[in-house]
Amino acid sequence: MKTLLKNGKIIRDQLEKKDVLILDDKIVEIADVITAMDANIIDCEGYVISPGFIDLHVHLREPGFEYKETVKTGTQAAAKGGYTMICPMPNTNPVCDNMEKLHHFMDIVKTDAVVKVRPYSSITTSLSNHGEIVDMSSMINDVAGFSNDGVGIQNADLMYQAMLKASEIEAMIAAHCEDESMLFGGYVHRGGKSKINGWTAMTSLPESLQIARDVLIAEETDARYHVCHISTKEGVRIVKEAKERGQKVTCEVTPHHLLLVNRDVENSDFKMNPPLRGIDDKYALIHALIDGTIDCIATDHAPHAQNEKDLGMERAPFGIVGLETAFPLIYTNLVKTKMATLSQAIKWFSINPAKILNLDSGQLVVGRIADLTILDLNNRRTIDKNKFVSKGRNTPFDGWECYGWPILTMVKGKVVYLDESFSRKSK
Repeated sequence: MKTLLKNGKIIRDQLEKKDVLILDDKIVEIADVITAMDANIIDCEGYVISPGFIDLHVHLREPGFEYKETVKTGTQAAAKGGYTMICPMPNTNPVCDNMEKLHHFMDIVKTDAVVKVRPYSSITTSLSNHGEIVDMSSMINDVAGFSNDGVGIQNADLMYQAMLKASEIEAMIAAHCEDESMLFGGYVHRGGKSKINGWTAMTSLPESLQIARDVLIAEETDARYHVCHISTKEGVRIVKEAKERGQKVTCEVTPHHLLLVNRDVENSDFKMNPPLRGIDDKYALIHALIDGTIDCIATDHAPHAQNEKDLGMERAPFGIVGLETAFPLIYTNLVKTKMATLSQAIKWFSINPAKILNLDSGQLVVGRIADLTILDLNNRRTIDKNKFVSKGRNTPFDGWECYGWPILTMVKGKVVYLDESFSRKSK
């Protein structure tokens, strides 16, 4: 099957008008003008053709918590958001910590997923801080890496042993950095808003202390180390110094930590872990993203049932959804405001995540698999949580007006999402 994307613009150093020809699942030609009479033609006039997005950090909830999200609904939300690959975390029930459970999960993926899914295994069995380290060698070729996301490794000796094993096989350790002994029951960041509302608050220390610990362990073991959802200026400084020393350290940041701060918190839809930080943290994150200290944007898509979020600030679970809104939020608030370029945004969403995963993807290149998304940069829409494909409605961005909406997503040359507003012309 041939598909011809006509009259679109692709992102190189600047936007260039090009046609893109796809044969079955591969890009076979990119040129100023392509004529293919036997192709299915999609008119991309006025739109941008981008490599598909890759999210290094999501929660699909299945197995065990299908009332929150499923592989089917989560990957449909990903496709709507322009993602062609997502990497779900293993804090499910049961925890993905061996080949049998991994195969069971991937059987669900083969049946229900509409985008590519490359999951994480846990670092330890059952995410335990006293458990055994998983058999990394058996799973290395089938997972994105190893992570105890949602819990974090509390014992330094356990993280040291895990990084030693990971280093031997060049596996990535992706860390949820949180020293639980420094939380003191906090569920928001300390500041004026927490004092006014009587919310139990925490400082930045739980995160930055563990980043510092892990960076030193990674240096000693020569391990690949990825910091999940970095949120503090101190953490940024530690990562920057590690990179300057040539360590194999990467990190991600979420849209909510780039765009919101602790004084914005209104209700439990603003409750996430790590919490929204101070204004100085926010701008340190933006600066670090632009200068390359932070490698990519990840959503930490964390759907919850409405009745759970209705429990209030203290009792509601941490987390917000983000797959369907991430790119429009970043494009509108960082690119349209001239703080960053479109090319930089594509690096954060596509190119750099692919590099971190050592994938031969993330770019529009002849011979590569046709995983791509088509973007409408000019149409303004309002985020409406009631129109989400995800089961989750827990977002602090409801009502925000954004540009840069994905209107078509293609995985292996097959259209997996098509916006109803997109005029698709076939011949």
